[in-house]
Amino acid sequence: MPRAVAINVGANTNLPGVRGPIYPDGRFEYLPIPEREPVSEPVPTYADLDLDTALPEDILDKPVHLDPTFAEYSCCDRYTYGDDYGVKARPLLDLAAGDYVFFYATLSTTRRDVDTQGAGDDPASWIAPEWGAYVIGQFRLASDPLSGEEYGALSPTDRAWFDANAHVRRERFDAEVMLAGDHEESMLYDQAFPLSTAEAGSEANRIVTELSSDSGKGPWWRRPMRFEPSAVEELLEIWENEGFERCFS
Repeated sequence: MPRAVAINVGANTNLPGVRGPIYPDGRFEYLPIPEREPVSEPVPTYADLDLDTALPEDILDKPVHLDPTFAEYSCCDRYTYGDDYGVKARPLLDLAAGDYVFFYATLSTTRRDVDTQGAGDDPASWIAPEWGAYVIGQFRLASDPLSGEEYGALSPTDRAWFDANAHVRRERFDAEVMLAGDHEESMLYDQAFPLSTAEAGSEANRIVTELSSDSGKGPWWRRPMRFEPSAVEELLEIWENEGFERCFS
């Protein structure tokens, strides 16, 4: 049975100053963070991603840190992820081919269609009122995770799989782990999966407090979370059946 690790990704109120949106029906838009390091080749900008999210004009031409890459997403054609932070890399390196990685992001609750009086569709009952943490996609690992050293030892042909990943495009490759997702069982979700309670984004629901390795105390929405096989099975069942009420009881 597969194990899993959940990793926080995407834009936040620090970088670039806005979060991606979650809409009343649970659909969302994945918004990467900006690239902060020098790059050795051109990388996409926010304008290149053809986003629905209204961004400040002064960041539209900023290059993005496109990581993870999802085959369904702009400027991507495969599933890759790299990370240069040991606190995330260590639990990921403990996984193996066939295990899962869940990617979660903090998203701002947004009314998609707002009329001139400021009214719009009411969010689904499981969406937090202002912002919350939500799983936005998954990888089923196509191969064992690679350390930075193992990635460097790959043949040019094997390294080419990761060419679109932001860490590969930096002037200095700095990832401590590199992941490749299987095309059949990896995806950017259409609908987000709640990790916060319906009352407040900062409150963790039972997916965090009962099924993961995290206590749900403090800034849990920034930390990696481990899931044992029985928890992974329940997570996949909830997502496949959109049984989000099971996240809370």
